[in-house]
Amino acid sequence: MSPSSDNLIDAVVVGSGPAGLNAALVLGRARRSVLVIDDGVPRNEASHDMHGFLSRDGTNPAELRRIAREQLGAYPTVAFRAATVSGAELTTRGCRVHIPDDVIETRKLLLAIGVKDWLPSIAGFERFYGWSVFHCPYCDGWESREQPLAVVSQGAGGMRQALNLLGWSSDIILCTQGPAGLDDEQRTLLASHGIMVYEQAIVCLEGEGNRLRQLRFSDGVTVARRILFFHGDVALSSTLPVQMGCALTEQGRIEVDEAGRTSLPAVFAAGDAARRPGQHPATQVILAAASGALAGITLHQELMHEDVGFTPALPRAMPNPST
Repeated sequence: MSPSSDNLIDAVVVGSGPAGLNAALVLGRARRSVLVIDDGVPRNEASHDMHGFLSRDGTNPAELRRIAREQLGAYPTVAFRAATVSGAELTTRGCRVHIPDDVIETRKLLLAIGVKDWLPSIAGFERFYGWSVFHCPYCDGWESREQPLAVVSQGAGGMRQALNLLGWSSDIILCTQGPAGLDDEQRTLLASHGIMVYEQAIVCLEGEGNRLRQLRFSDGVTVARRILFFHGDVALSSTLPVQMGCALTEQGRIEVDEAGRTSLPAVFAAGDAARRPGQHPATQVILAAASGALAGITLHQELMHEDVGFTPALPRAMPNPST
């Protein structure tokens, strides 16, 4: 390892979700100086349990972050700053990162900024969000099994989500908050599986405490439901990638290659904010953590290549983590 000098940090990681923390773990264990900067507002703040993560199934996401930070505390190579990154630019040595009252020089920058969700404008929605209203059946489908379910979505995507939920329940309705955007064939397929389509707007979610009991529509109709899944728009949690000039996918995520490199030299991205062209859109904690680990490995190998003066035949090729 070539130690940093002149306060030049090996890697700054923006974001301390599962992607950023796992990247920091990989880099810290590789004896690289790492600074993790985070504003303390995770995407899954409303979630009470996470699922599908081997050995951590059912763990509160906040507890996972606590455990991760505690374990990272064993590595003097990793430090944390609670701050919002206001800007960053490329330099001859890597990147310059701006936070309130400080400017940080780093050789590499890893963006693990995550995404933010735009919740539907339905009265009572936030009251049930994280308790009876969810994004992902792979995260919360088991707990919703054999219950009356509603899907809030439109078009072919809404149809697919409603059909997908048949693995957990046979009592499903599709609510499209206006014209469904479905053709006759799609409507017939839904009907053949007993899935009714409601095109009138949901105006209110009603229930007891944080447990959903029914949907109230704009025409006064009410339908008993216990769980609601929705597919809403998301956006990057920070304008930093756009401000820096990172290439974005058609869906507005940071475009990366197979190992987390962005279109900018010295800049990597991982987690929900990063996508390869054609990559499946699934977002789960375990997938974010895995992408952070791989980006951390790639970043470390680029640092080592620079330190020893080695130029690979394909400088931006995906590394072999076993080397």
